[in-house]
Amino acid sequence: MHDVEVRPEIVDRVLARRGRFHLFDKLDPRKTALIVIDMQGTFVAPGSPAEVPVARDIVDNINRLAKELRRLDVKIVWVTHANSHDATGSDWNVFFNHFVADDIRELTIKSLSPDGDGQTVWPEMSVEPGDRHIQKNRYSALIAGSSQLERILRSHGITNILITGTKTDVCCEGTARDAMMLDFNVVMVSDCLAALSDDEHRAALETVIQNFGDVMTTAEVLSVLSQISNTEAA
Repeated sequence: MHDVEVRPEIVDRVLARRGRFHLFDKLDPRKTALIVIDMQGTFVAPGSPAEVPVARDIVDNINRLAKELRRLDVKIVWVTHANSHDATGSDWNVFFNHFVADDIRELTIKSLSPDGDGQTVWPEMSVEPGDRHIQKNRYSALIAGSSQLERILRSHGITNILITGTKTDVCCEGTARDAMMLDFNVVMVSDCLAALSDDEHRAALETVIQNFGDVMTTAEVLSVLSQISNTEAA
C-alpha cells in the first residue's frame, strides 16, 4: 500500500483557497455509492499485461470498506475494463495502436476482451449478490459512451461517489474528474487506491483535492457517512 500523504505545500494551498481541507463534513449513505475500478486480473494478477503490484495490497482494505458500507446501505458498483476487437481493429484503436508495443498488444487485447480471463473481478475481492457490475471501455467510467455508470447512479438517486481501485492516476482519477464535472460529490479513498509508484499515487490525490473532489482514508469516509441522521441529507 502507498505510504504517502498530500504534501504540506498543497495542504496550505487548499486552505488558502477555500479555508478548509476536506470538502464534506457528512455524506448521506442513501445517496452514496462505492465505485471499485479495475480490480480485475489484467491489472491485479502477477505477470499480467498491465500489472499494478500495489493493487494486491489494497484488496483487504477495499473488502473491509465494502463490508462496512453494505451495512449502511451504500451501493457497491464493480467497474471492470473491457475492449472488443476483431480483424479490423478494436473499439479503442488509438490506445491499442499507439500506447502499447506489438508484443504487449496481443496479450492486452486477449486479457481485456469482454469474455477474457483478465476482465473478471479479482477472485480475492469480496463480491456480494446485491452488488452491481458494469464494464467500461475507456479510462474514465463516466466519459460519454464508456459505460452505463452515470445512468445507474442517477437512477438510484446517487449524488456522492467513493472511488477505489487502480490506477489512482489513470482510471480512478479520470473517473473522478468526470464525476465532479457531472455534479457528483467525489471522494478518493486514499488507502483503497493503487498506482505504479508512490509519486504517481500522490500526484493524483493532490490534483483531485485541489480541483475535483475530496481525499479521505477509509476511517474518514466511515466517519462522514455516520454523521447523517434520518432526517438529514447531503
